[in-house]
Amino acid sequence: MTVKNILGGTPMSAFETRAWLEHYPEWTPHSLDYGDNTLLDVYDNNLAINAERSATYFFGRTQTYGELDKEVRRVAAGLRALGVRPGDRVAIVLPNCPQHIAAFYAVLKLGAVVIEHNPLYTAHELKDPFKDHGARVAIVWDKAASTLERLRADTALETIVSVNMINAMPTLQRFALKLPIPALRKSREALSGAAPNTVPYEVLASSAMGGLGEDIVSEESVTKDTTALILYTSGTTGRPKGAQLSHGNLFANILQGKAWVPGLGDKPERMLGALPMFHAYGLTMVGTLSVFIGGEMVLLPSPRIDLIMDVMKKHTPTWLPGVPTLYEKIVEASEEQGIPIKGVRNAFCGASTLPVRTVERWESHTGGRLVEGYGLTETSPVIVGNPMNDDRRPGYVGIPFPDTLVRIANPDNPDETMPDGTEGEVLVKGPQVFKGYLNQEEATEKSFHDGWYRTGDVGVMEEDGFIRLVARIKEVIITGGFNVYPAEVEEVLAEHPDIEDIAVVGLPREDGAENVVAAITLVEGAALDPEGLKTYARENLTRYKVPRTFYHFEEMPRDQMGKIRRREVQEELLKKHQH
Repeated sequence: MTVKNILGGTPMSAFETRAWLEHYPEWTPHSLDYGDNTLLDVYDNNLAINAERSATYFFGRTQTYGELDKEVRRVAAGLRALGVRPGDRVAIVLPNCPQHIAAFYAVLKLGAVVIEHNPLYTAHELKDPFKDHGARVAIVWDKAASTLERLRADTALETIVSVNMINAMPTLQRFALKLPIPALRKSREALSGAAPNTVPYEVLASSAMGGLGEDIVSEESVTKDTTALILYTSGTTGRPKGAQLSHGNLFANILQGKAWVPGLGDKPERMLGALPMFHAYGLTMVGTLSVFIGGEMVLLPSPRIDLIMDVMKKHTPTWLPGVPTLYEKIVEASEEQGIPIKGVRNAFCGASTLPVRTVERWESHTGGRLVEGYGLTETSPVIVGNPMNDDRRPGYVGIPFPDTLVRIANPDNPDETMPDGTEGEVLVKGPQVFKGYLNQEEATEKSFHDGWYRTGDVGVMEEDGFIRLVARIKEVIITGGFNVYPAEVEEVLAEHPDIEDIAVVGLPREDGAENVVAAITLVEGAALDPEGLKTYARENLTRYKVPRTFYHFEEMPRDQMGKIRRREVQEELLKKHQH
């Protein structure tokens, strides 16, 4: 409902009236008390209450919070022996595994800062970030150790601690993986590799290195404003930037998340950690939220569907953060393999648009609820979510979280709030918004306008406060003077029965404008029919939005979250044109 200005002027916008608050369910307060809490307070409080509860589940092996704490203390003592002090930065370059969780909290215990990196990155991709943050110690997957070794010459890196994930598996599986059977050898090689010139994780955590860590207590100098975590953004706009997230930022987001989801943590929760924890989404939704509510982290080293279905069969999760493709694949595998997936109470989806059909199929198979939200690395990450009741709205990312202000601004004049229903840049303020990029004052200044973080996303806020995303500002295609938003075109064409996946991008023309083109993968048995696809598109889109050319891809480039990388698609197409 549009509210008239009390002075009789123009109607007040949804932003001015905070119209979204009317859609908060009864269990979500409009405002929360964050206090001065840090992740160390969360960790210590949980340990005092839930020491006997299961903390991690990894290929069938469990570890209680009490057992995890002993490991955390030993790792912290080992890091202290290596010279790690409050404020120092320690890199973690690991898949999801119990050692990852222990290392994360051990670094925080010392008052040091965690820097998360993708273990599949090349030395080239890691070099600039390592030069930027200057970590002297890195805790890495043994298969990535040789990559990290190449950074020693050009960066401050001195000590590489290597982690063999197999050591966290059940005894029987560890034994089986040692057998000289080709299939098992292949599995072993996928999980672990030789790591010369490194300190094995078991040595770091041994009494010989730093003792048992019985004297380790949470560093007293840590406050809510202390940096806890640095995550490097993808660098789609150039050089990767290290977003500094404080203890207060990360605590705020898990408090908001718990308030959003009805009954979360009232009963024991199994939290599926399939999404990587070197992403803000995977880390907050499992790595920190689980410890806040005493949930069990069901950890998978990669979001492979066979690993997920094995967990579904033996140890069904109750909380499943994911991306649309993940939910679709789980439902398909459930139908094909006859594995029931009932029992997943809540699922929260991010990264890309959640199709209505995916929601319907998921909810009919699980009996639980699946809603979409939106966030960024710089916002810890969630700022907006659909209500977890019947007020949720397909096609929309939802409404702002408690204590989170979102407005749609004119990108050319951010002081101007756009009228309801009109496109503009999404700006946000809230306790989960980061404090800036490491060593990049200019980039930090450009990212904020008068205290508002500029997301770089184009969105629309309706008069009742619901938000719909349109595109990344950098991804908007300008053709013939018109703006074309890739997501809008993708949404229409994704409904075509022959198309399995689609990415719409712009290819530059000589006149400085761009042609709208589409890269597609086809369903099995379908043939590429460009004219048929254009005809289909024209039924639902203005002519200038219809892709001029369709390119067939065998497979789309995706990031670790399963999200299609439009930039890489564009680069591949540009290469084709150059040849």
